[in-house]
Amino acid sequence: MPSPNLCGALLLENWQIGGFGLYVHWPFCQAKCPYCDFNSHVVSSIDHDAWLDAYVSEIDRYAAETPDRILSSIYFGGGTPSLMAPETVGAIIERAAHHWTFANNIEITLEANPTSIEAKNFAGYKAAGVNRISIGIQALNDGDLKRLGRLHTAAEAKHALTLAKSLFDRVSFDLIYARQDQSFDEWKTELQAALDYGPDHLSLYQLTIEPGTAFGARLDAGKLHGLPDEDLATDMYFLTQSICDAAGLPAYEVSNHAKPGQESQHNRIYWRSGDWVGIGPGAHGRLTLGAARFSTETALAPNNWLSAAASGNGESARARIPRDEQVTEFLLMGLRTVEGVDLKRLEKQLCTDVNILKINDLQSLGLIEVKDHMLVATDKGRPVLNGILRELIPG
Repeated sequence: MPSPNLCGALLLENWQIGGFGLYVHWPFCQAKCPYCDFNSHVVSSIDHDAWLDAYVSEIDRYAAETPDRILSSIYFGGGTPSLMAPETVGAIIERAAHHWTFANNIEITLEANPTSIEAKNFAGYKAAGVNRISIGIQALNDGDLKRLGRLHTAAEAKHALTLAKSLFDRVSFDLIYARQDQSFDEWKTELQAALDYGPDHLSLYQLTIEPGTAFGARLDAGKLHGLPDEDLATDMYFLTQSICDAAGLPAYEVSNHAKPGQESQHNRIYWRSGDWVGIGPGAHGRLTLGAARFSTETALAPNNWLSAAASGNGESARARIPRDEQVTEFLLMGLRTVEGVDLKRLEKQLCTDVNILKINDLQSLGLIEVKDHMLVATDKGRPVLNGILRELIPG
């Protein structure tokens, strides 16, 4: 344990080290994908004016607690934020700018689905202030898109990607691999085809079957066939790293690849244990206020959150995070990234030393390394992070 005199010795506030962001959750979708465990809902109609009022009132409330901060990122997630009216997006950005100073290079991202109707709004989002689009493509063939419950076709996905690249300097898109009946060679061909579009950022996720999803229920019933075994899924992971490295998009986090300088700044706030305001149904936040760090939560049901926000407080829970939980979160998030965990920050801000004997053991196995004061998972270690964390987390 470090000397008590070192605790809190960092001169910068937490948000100045890890960043400060705003996350806006839009909970509505045209359909619920069978693999999705995000808080998303299908409804027949949306009162856009009421939702805008709720979002800006929550921004007003949080801004009163966090004055004089520099906002480095706004992220519209979901759900399907490309169902939002561009005017709503613009008004939220404008209200954030009213309260907080925008960083010179502020990143404003909106997640989009590539249906032809939503793609028509891209120009409106750019005019509203969005400067980065993240497109949920997921697969590049119609058969697998249908299996994944996606409403768009491969042709629509390619059109939306081309349109987005014509309007925005920064475009990312998502693909899912280790899908049902997908072979190693099929993923190799698909990933190479994706790279032919010249992306500056790719989010490449292995299909995981989560409890409470339609896929989860099918798996439990023995009706989800063709999933790859662990060896094939691992081979696909390492293939992904190799191909993306060769294309100039190295991994900077377990599932995210980017050209240098094109990394998602918003996600880095999470991974660096920065602060962010989370508004909308099911949104989570982290706020450091004074000497304490708090987690915030909101109601999952859209109407419940809307009513709460309209009544003056959209939070359903706020709790002070104990130091041991902060340490766990710091390690859990930081070790996902190529840059790793700052051991000096761990010592001085959280008053914690990682067990040097366990570090030595994991180094001898080739799973982690220490570069200067940064603790980093190796290429070999990143796929087995859960085991590494079990060794390193105190307690």
